[in-house]
Amino acid sequence: MIARIQRLNGLLGLVPADLVVLLARLGIGAIFLRSGLLKLDGWESGLTLALFESEYRLPFLPPELAAPLAMGAELSMPFLLFLGLGTRYAALALFGMTAVIQIFVYPNAFDTHAVWAVALLCLIKFGAGRFSLDHLLKLKMGTAQPAPFGRGMA
Repeated sequence: MIARIQRLNGLLGLVPADLVVLLARLGIGAIFLRSGLLKLDGWESGLTLALFESEYRLPFLPPELAAPLAMGAELSMPFLLFLGLGTRYAALALFGMTAVIQIFVYPNAFDTHAVWAVALLCLIKFGAGRFSLDHLLKLKMGTAQPAPFGRGMA
Protein backbone atom coordinates (compact mmCIF):
# COMPACT_ATOMS: atom_id res chain seq x y z
CA MET A 1 0.00 0.00 0.00
CA ILE A 2 2.78 2.46 0.90
CA ALA A 3 4.55 1.67 -2.37
CA ARG A 4 1.38 2.51 -4.33
CA ILE A 5 0.98 5.81 -2.51
CA GLN A 6 4.63 6.66 -3.19
CA ARG A 7 4.21 5.75 -6.87
CA LEU A 8 1.07 7.91 -7.13
CA ASN A 9 2.89 10.79 -5.42
CA GLY A 10 5.69 10.39 -7.93
CA LEU A 11 3.26 10.49 -10.84
CA LEU A 12 1.45 13.54 -9.46
CA GLY A 13 4.81 15.27 -9.11
CA LEU A 14 5.22 15.00 -12.88
CA VAL A 15 2.48 17.55 -13.55
CA PRO A 16 4.40 20.33 -15.33
CA ALA A 17 4.54 23.55 -13.33
CA ASP A 18 4.30 25.46 -16.60
CA LEU A 19 0.88 23.90 -17.11
CA VAL A 20 -0.20 24.96 -13.61
CA VAL A 21 0.67 28.63 -14.13
CA LEU A 22 -0.71 28.62 -17.69
CA LEU A 23 -4.08 27.39 -16.39
CA ALA A 24 -3.92 29.95 -13.55
CA ARG A 25 -3.31 32.74 -16.10
CA LEU A 26 -6.10 31.64 -18.41
CA GLY A 27 -8.64 30.84 -15.69
CA ILE A 28 -8.33 33.96 -13.58
CA GLY A 29 -7.95 36.12 -16.69
CA ALA A 30 -11.25 34.79 -18.06
CA ILE A 31 -13.04 35.57 -14.79
CA PHE A 32 -11.92 39.20 -14.76
CA LEU A 33 -12.39 39.71 -18.51
CA ARG A 34 -15.99 38.45 -18.30
CA SER A 35 -16.65 40.90 -15.48
CA GLY A 36 -15.10 43.76 -17.46
CA LEU A 37 -17.17 42.93 -20.53
CA LEU A 38 -20.35 42.99 -18.42
CA LYS A 39 -19.38 46.42 -17.09
CA LEU A 40 -18.69 47.63 -20.63
CA ASP A 41 -22.06 46.29 -21.79
CA GLY A 42 -23.82 48.26 -19.05
CA TRP A 43 -21.76 51.42 -19.46
CA GLU A 44 -23.90 53.28 -22.01
CA SER A 45 -27.17 52.50 -20.24
CA GLY A 46 -25.78 53.73 -16.92
CA LEU A 47 -26.20 50.34 -15.26
CA THR A 48 -22.49 50.05 -14.47
CA LEU A 49 -22.35 53.41 -12.73
CA ALA A 50 -25.58 52.61 -10.88
CA LEU A 51 -24.00 49.40 -9.54
CA PHE A 52 -21.00 51.40 -8.28
CA GLU A 53 -23.36 53.89 -6.64
CA SER A 54 -25.10 51.12 -4.73
CA GLU A 55 -23.93 47.49 -4.59
CA TYR A 56 -20.24 48.11 -5.48
CA ARG A 57 -19.90 51.37 -3.50
CA LEU A 58 -16.45 51.94 -2.00
CA PRO A 59 -15.78 54.17 1.00
CA PHE A 60 -12.62 55.70 -0.50
CA LEU A 61 -13.44 56.28 -4.21
CA PRO A 62 -16.41 58.04 -5.79
CA PRO A 63 -18.44 55.81 -8.14
CA GLU A 64 -17.59 58.05 -11.10
CA LEU A 65 -13.93 57.12 -10.62
CA ALA A 66 -14.25 53.57 -9.29
CA ALA A 67 -16.41 52.32 -12.19
CA PRO A 68 -14.07 53.24 -15.06
CA LEU A 69 -10.99 52.19 -13.08
CA ALA A 70 -12.44 48.77 -12.32
CA MET A 71 -13.68 48.31 -15.87
CA GLY A 72 -10.34 49.40 -17.32
CA ALA A 73 -8.42 46.97 -15.11
CA GLU A 74 -10.80 44.12 -15.92
CA LEU A 75 -10.53 44.76 -19.65
CA SER A 76 -6.74 45.16 -19.77
CA MET A 77 -5.08 42.99 -17.11
CA PRO A 78 -6.55 39.71 -18.43
CA PHE A 79 -4.88 40.24 -21.81
CA LEU A 80 -1.54 40.70 -20.09
CA LEU A 81 -2.17 37.42 -18.26
CA PHE A 82 -3.22 35.64 -21.46
CA LEU A 83 -0.02 36.76 -23.17
CA GLY A 84 2.11 36.20 -20.11
CA LEU A 85 3.42 39.76 -20.35
CA GLY A 86 4.09 41.63 -17.13
CA THR A 87 2.35 38.72 -15.48
CA ARG A 88 3.44 39.38 -11.91
CA TYR A 89 2.35 43.03 -12.11
CA ALA A 90 -1.01 42.25 -13.75
CA ALA A 91 -1.63 39.55 -11.13
CA LEU A 92 -0.67 41.97 -8.35
CA ALA A 93 -3.16 44.56 -9.64
CA LEU A 94 -5.94 41.96 -9.80
CA PHE A 95 -4.97 40.62 -6.36
CA GLY A 96 -5.41 44.15 -4.98
CA MET A 97 -8.75 44.41 -6.72
CA THR A 98 -9.78 41.04 -5.26
CA ALA A 99 -8.86 42.24 -1.77
CA VAL A 100 -10.96 45.40 -2.22
CA ILE A 101 -13.91 43.35 -3.47
CA GLN A 102 -13.60 40.93 -0.53
CA ILE A 103 -13.26 43.63 2.13
CA PHE A 104 -15.65 46.31 0.89
CA VAL A 105 -18.08 44.80 -1.63
CA TYR A 106 -18.76 41.12 -0.95
CA PRO A 107 -17.30 40.24 2.47
CA ASN A 108 -19.31 37.00 2.61
CA ALA A 109 -17.79 35.63 -0.61
CA PHE A 110 -14.46 34.49 0.86
CA ASP A 111 -14.72 31.04 -0.73
CA THR A 112 -14.76 32.55 -4.23
CA HIS A 113 -12.20 35.25 -3.54
CA ALA A 114 -9.81 32.82 -1.86
CA VAL A 115 -9.71 30.73 -5.05
CA TRP A 116 -8.98 33.86 -7.08
CA ALA A 117 -6.30 34.87 -4.58
CA VAL A 118 -4.57 31.48 -4.77
CA ALA A 119 -4.33 31.69 -8.57
CA LEU A 120 -3.10 35.29 -8.42
CA LEU A 121 -0.58 34.61 -5.64
CA CYS A 122 0.75 31.65 -7.63
CA LEU A 123 1.37 34.00 -10.57
CA ILE A 124 2.86 36.72 -8.36
CA LYS A 125 5.27 34.26 -6.75
CA PHE A 126 6.20 32.03 -9.68
CA GLY A 127 5.58 34.19 -12.74
CA ALA A 128 4.10 33.18 -16.07
CA GLY A 129 6.14 30.07 -16.86
CA ARG A 130 7.76 29.11 -20.13
CA PHE A 131 4.61 29.52 -22.26
CA SER A 132 4.72 33.31 -22.03
CA LEU A 133 6.15 36.50 -23.47
CA ASP A 134 7.78 37.13 -20.09
CA HIS A 135 9.86 33.98 -20.58
CA LEU A 136 10.77 34.93 -24.16
CA LEU A 137 11.90 38.36 -22.97
CA LYS A 138 14.02 36.78 -20.22
CA LEU A 139 15.65 34.48 -22.77
CA LYS A 140 16.39 37.41 -25.07
CA MET A 141 17.92 39.38 -22.18
CA GLY A 142 19.77 36.31 -20.91
CA THR A 143 18.13 36.47 -17.48
CA ALA A 144 16.06 33.26 -17.52
CA GLN A 145 16.29 31.56 -14.12
CA PRO A 146 16.17 27.89 -13.14
CA ALA A 147 12.81 26.45 -12.15
CA PRO A 148 11.45 28.17 -8.99
CA PHE A 149 9.28 25.18 -8.06
CA GLY A 150 9.33 21.67 -9.34
CA ARG A 151 9.75 20.68 -12.93
CA GLY A 152 9.14 22.75 -15.96
CA MET A 153 9.33 26.31 -14.68
CA ALA A 154 11.75 28.83 -15.98
